[in-house]
Amino acid sequence: MSRFVDFNCDLGEGRDDAAVMPYISSASVACGFHAGDESTMRDAVALCLWHGVAIGAHPSFADRQNFGRSAHRVTPGEAQALVVEQIRILEGIARQAGTTLQHVKPHGALYNQAAVDRELADAIAGAVHAHDPGLVLYALSGSELTAAGQRRGLRVAHEAFAERRYEADGTLSPRSMAGASIEDTAAAAGQVLRMLGEGCVLARTGERLQLRVDSICLHGDRPDAADFARALHAAILAPGIRYRRWDADELLAVAGHRGGGRGLRPARSSC
Repeated sequence: MSRFVDFNCDLGEGRDDAAVMPYISSASVACGFHAGDESTMRDAVALCLWHGVAIGAHPSFADRQNFGRSAHRVTPGEAQALVVEQIRILEGIARQAGTTLQHVKPHGALYNQAAVDRELADAIAGAVHAHDPGLVLYALSGSELTAAGQRRGLRVAHEAFAERRYEADGTLSPRSMAGASIEDTAAAAGQVLRMLGEGCVLARTGERLQLRVDSICLHGDRPDAADFARALHAAILAPGIRYRRWDADELLAVAGHRGGGRGLRPARSSC
């Protein structure tokens, strides 16, 4: 079983960020395109600094009406410009506060489309690399986006989700589907512990998928995000796992130890 894990949450999306902060090690901050504004970004950065939480940009399609969760068609150039602009917005606020960004994690439909669309994934990875090749790219474990980041030479965090169901191909179950989100904290904790202890996740349709887990995500826009974070924190600490933020050189060392390549695949034996 992994002895430490990065626990990240998406913040600046209109919920009680301060209540979540004591239980996470990294935060992806909405950059104003799907939620938030300059004030919420400043508040989130200040909270991260106070709690010692690593800060990342959470770029999205320009889609506040649908919270960034509606599919969009964009050219690679448009996607790259979209991501770079949002990184720059948050980085400017972070620098004014005397700190820097650790990572970039796309949001919503941009994240999910890039998980399966190589051209879009390459555009996002190219945007991150062009802006700052030292930034870590957070992406769905074993996806086109993790592969694109690795091709670009970026440090990549293979991300898994505490309270989302998976399909047999390793993608997240669409939110329109009943049961796509796990609403029971005990069930979510069980999924996380299986990921960390056995390196697998049970798909919605019963398949067992092996996956690499560098970071666990909890969605911060849940109305019960703080309660979920508290419960997961307690469950994960119970077997002796500790939370640690992913410093870039640590992530590189662990990724080298675990090996590169696709991080999610059907399990060949019982997980």
